[in-house]
Amino acid sequence: MNAPTYQKEAHRFSTYGNNPMYPALGLAEEAGEVSGKFAKFIRKHDGIEPIASAKVVEKKIESGELDAIFADDIAEFKKNLSKELGDVLWMVAELCTVYGLDLEEVMEENIAKLTDRLTRGVIIGEGDNR
Repeated sequence: MNAPTYQKEAHRFSTYGNNPMYPALGLAEEAGEVSGKFAKFIRKHDGIEPIASAKVVEKKIESGELDAIFADDIAEFKKNLSKELGDVLWMVAELCTVYGLDLEEVMEENIAKLTDRLTRGVIIGEGDNR
């Protein structure tokens, strides 16, 4: 699915009367739920964070560093993370819609900004206008 199609399809599910505060506040809530998935995984596994790469997980299981239960927990974490990221994406798309922004243009502008920062050697740093 492409960004324009997603933005149009996502808006079909809006039931908040185009009040921009709903997706703005919802975005913060959903981002918190993403963070919560990480926090709960780390708490459950004594400070160990979820591993992003399936190849790393496989190697660690083969070497005995991880057990299969941990690997199952990582798979479950990723499934839940995907759902929460989808909710974040929906809120972003809705903010674009209620403010008359094109999600694809927002995405393109972000890549252009990051490319410019990388080119100027300021990709790592602080501040909006670096």
